[in-house]
Amino acid sequence: MRVIAGRFGGRRLFDAPREGVRPTSDRVREALFARLGALDECRVLDLYAGTGTLGIEALSRGAAHAVFIERSRPALAVLMRNLAALGLDEHGAVRVVRGDVPTALRRLARDAEKFDRVFIDPPYESGEAVRALEALVASDLLARDAEVVVEASRRHPVAPVPGLAPVDERRYGDTLIVRFAPAGADEEEAPEA
Repeated sequence: MRVIAGRFGGRRLFDAPREGVRPTSDRVREALFARLGALDECRVLDLYAGTGTLGIEALSRGAAHAVFIERSRPALAVLMRNLAALGLDEHGAVRVVRGDVPTALRRLARDAEKFDRVFIDPPYESGEAVRALEALVASDLLARDAEVVVEASRRHPVAPVPGLAPVDERRYGDTLIVRFAPAGADEEEAPEA
């Protein structure tokens, strides 16, 4: 596993622990980030971060800050090794939160955080994607022009969630990438009478 592009492009990342972590393949990550466009100065949230490949890729491509949320101790250990190997643990560009995603999102909401890009990559068959999307909407953590990216299995597609509108869906083998935007984010405010 490696960082695809940007300032850390080509750098190798430590592999995931064998149990419970399914890292996003280089091919899928490359296609995903090609569609996301510029990430300069973005604030990124990486849910079910695992070893951190999505958030690290975003930081490599110019994101200003990334918050990683993961509850697995073995995955967190590898995430911390990857951040340290890239020198990202030495300054305020990253924050690692251990815990359940909905609980961690409530904690971030209390800190009045706002994010431009959110990556959600839970275990495919867990039903966690919808739970995370609902918690994300309820926590009011999305910037006005935010984009939320969910990685799922094409056999377990993501159900619609009020407050988010799907803007794009791509298949890469068994992997399904769905991008969402806050509902109504592209609608202009009605002029006052």
